[in-house]
Amino acid sequence: MEAEQSGAPEHLVVGHLAKPHGTRGELFVWPLTERPEAVFGEGAEVLLGDEAGGVGAEPERLVVERSRPFKRGLLVKFEGLEDRNAVEPLVGRYLVLPVDELEPLEEGELFYHQLLGLEVVTVGGEVVGRVREVYETEPVHLLEVKRADGKLRLIPFAARLVRSVELEAGRLVIDPPPGLLEI
Repeated sequence: MEAEQSGAPEHLVVGHLAKPHGTRGELFVWPLTERPEAVFGEGAEVLLGDEAGGVGAEPERLVVERSRPFKRGLLVKFEGLEDRNAVEPLVGRYLVLPVDELEPLEEGELFYHQLLGLEVVTVGGEVVGRVREVYETEPVHLLEVKRADGKLRLIPFAARLVRSVELEAGRLVIDPPPGLLEI
């Protein structure tokens, strides 16, 4: 699905409810945020989204009673969900927050959705295409860029290639090594 720059989301996904843990109402949560300690701290509130990360007109608010690290995620206990039977129907759903409730970004930080739709140009001014998707891969994340001819290119989102991200101008400037744009 191709996203457009103009349609900035009102909510961002911050976690995925993967599975119940034990019998006392804890859920294993995959945190989908760089700041899980702020989002899942005691007393924090999150919105219960659906299986696609969407929220309805009046989404249910969940209050974090407690959380703790567990393997590569978190075990989270929400207020009012006292046993496994109460949390099982939530499995597979996403946790979201309104954008205006997120901690402010640091200088130079951005949300990946802000990259969608940006025009990608080289330092020499050659138009490469538009960012269509961002893939979180290791060791470096990838930008899927759609060229004017419809072909797709994957470009590493790495400091050695990306010279600037100009959100106001709608542009991302890269300095690609020889051959990258021919792949």
